[in-house]
Amino acid sequence: MTLSTHNEKFIKEIQWSCLHMTRTLKQVESLPDLSHVRIACNMHLDLKMIPLVEGLLKKNARVFLTTCNPTTVQDDVVAYLVSAGAEACAWRNMNDADWHNSWEKAIDWRPTHLCEMGADITTLLHQRGEFGDVVACLEATGSGVSRLPSSRPGYPIFNWDDLPVKEGLHNRHMVGLTAWQTFFQTTHLTLHEKKVLVIGYGLVGQGVAAAAKAYGGQVMVAERCPARRLQAAYDGWHVVETEDVISKTDVIATATGAKKVLSATLLDQTKDGVFVLNVGHVAEEIDCDYLKQYPNQEVMPFINAYSLQGKTLYLMANGSMLNLTAGFGDSLNAFDVTLAVMASGIKYIVTAGQDAEPAVHLLPQAVWEKAL
Repeated sequence: MTLSTHNEKFIKEIQWSCLHMTRTLKQVESLPDLSHVRIACNMHLDLKMIPLVEGLLKKNARVFLTTCNPTTVQDDVVAYLVSAGAEACAWRNMNDADWHNSWEKAIDWRPTHLCEMGADITTLLHQRGEFGDVVACLEATGSGVSRLPSSRPGYPIFNWDDLPVKEGLHNRHMVGLTAWQTFFQTTHLTLHEKKVLVIGYGLVGQGVAAAAKAYGGQVMVAERCPARRLQAAYDGWHVVETEDVISKTDVIATATGAKKVLSATLLDQTKDGVFVLNVGHVAEEIDCDYLKQYPNQEVMPFINAYSLQGKTLYLMANGSMLNLTAGFGDSLNAFDVTLAVMASGIKYIVTAGQDAEPAVHLLPQAVWEKAL
């Protein structure tokens, strides 16, 4: 497949994205020759990733693409990158067996470097205790960092989720903003006169709560961590226990990175007409398996109405990350910073970083500052 075989609208979208991602293009251009690099990228595969992956290929890297979330894959993006020279095992809504097998294929491809969002390949390698040719890795998410081996890993892993530039920009501001924008576009509703419960008050949850208030929602926050509960109270939020308010809540947003935060028991207690959505990286924050035993129908794109205990519950994006599954995710200019940091991190792990001690490191400031 060549550039000319893609439709004109898609090509224009790529050109528009590149026009507004100048930081990323600058960092990609600064990469050295990557003829010696085989990099497996396990990440969201949407339009905004094209400048990075295409740049790696132009620097002679071999690239294998898998996804950290099948619901966020854009098939035309994968097809375009394969036509540009990448190898891939990813498609939208691939089933769990195929998804897990894609990580096996990535390992069998014998990468020298990993660039991950969620640490799926790294977790599998460490479960095996065999690391192949991998010499260094980047990890981009809090849920992925939490999965990294507590004991000595087999290669240096650089955490860039905890960088100020990512925490303060993407996690704190962009996720919440784009999640509610997607909610409005998908439901054709606003948050005015609606009671909104945000579960989780990490940086993502903080942004979700702030954006919900800015858009007119009556916001409550539920958080298990005592320190974060106190922070939420000091930030002026009505801090609650989920089970105490769930029966009166109009919109519930999970932002924890943990599994089954909204359990079957809690889902049974929701009010008629409630909207339930997730913005955390982990797609299992809502117990969707429990919901699937009840009759449901898609009433709008990305909205399924479940007939549950004599009421209707609206599940958005099947419990997957709403802003990327049903929406565009971060703005181009904001994600340009994120992707530029990723490109700078890749440059580091294919040079000096690959000689670091096998351990989990924070990506050095001298590396990511170059992307700003």
